[in-house]
Amino acid sequence: MVQRLGAAIGVIVLAPLLAVVALVIRLIDGGPVLFRQPRLGLGRRPFTILKFRTMRDGNVTRVGRLLRRTGLDELPQLVNIARGDMRFIGPRPLTDADVTRLEWDSPRQDTRWQVPPGLTGYAQLAPTCDRQLSWSLDEDYAQHRYPGLDLRILLASFTALALGKQRAKDWFWR
Repeated sequence: MVQRLGAAIGVIVLAPLLAVVALVIRLIDGGPVLFRQPRLGLGRRPFTILKFRTMRDGNVTRVGRLLRRTGLDELPQLVNIARGDMRFIGPRPLTDADVTRLEWDSPRQDTRWQVPPGLTGYAQLAPTCDRQLSWSLDEDYAQHRYPGLDLRILLASFTALALGKQRAKDWFWR
């Protein structure tokens, strides 16, 4: 309940920034502002994730490069958190195709699906992340999450907005 309320307040507080980003996408890149995609959440239940659109015709747009570098493309997911589809911190929400490609659809991967997906998470902060490391970090988070880890992940994610993703990852793993 606290996360949902926090996300709703975040949408209100960030409304001017969200509006500017939406306007820039519309004016410079054209087309729709939001990207919607089915993802899997807690217990593998599907939901529709929202992001600012960063691609067009299979290529990253000019605005999209900046949005991805700063993580601003993820801000519409505050709506997903306010709806209760996600939390601020948890494993990355995956598509059905991701689950199949990564071979994370067997019962031995059930641990990962016992916590809600997050806007940011342990695996997203890894300096480099392959399939096995991602799984290991998601599983570790699901089994051993605690407020101190959540706070570090949240601080590193906010650092990414100011300094960029790579610097935030470097700080987190020091």
